[in-house]
Amino acid sequence: MKKLPYLYLLLLIAFSSCKEAESSKITVITPEEMQSFLEADNVQLIDVRTQEEYNKGHIKGAQNINFFSPTFFDDINKLDKEKPVYLYCNSGKRSAKCAEKMIEIGFIKIYDLNGGFSKWKHEGLELEN
Repeated sequence: MKKLPYLYLLLLIAFSSCKEAESSKITVITPEEMQSFLEADNVQLIDVRTQEEYNKGHIKGAQNINFFSPTFFDDINKLDKEKPVYLYCNSGKRSAKCAEKMIEIGFIKIYDLNGGFSKWKHEGLELEN
């Protein structure tokens, strides 16, 4: 009976380690950090907002993959899972959910824009209409 608490402790540590490893694959970055990353060539920048939101304005070079689309998983599976992916939505909620889903299907590194497109726009950074 004394072994039972140790088993629970061991399971808790194992579960925490797995969650920590997953969360280390997702990095929340500021608009300024995102802008400097985007200066590199061949960046996978994904706008997970709806087509209507995207059409009203988006970050230059972004590809639109609507998180709510029925083809979402097919669309993101076309991306290179070995290369970092940079995500954003309007405020950061959808992109955070999207990042979790992408890690689950094998993406190795996700950068998520803190505050999303709203914060990017508020800070006056480069847009494309």
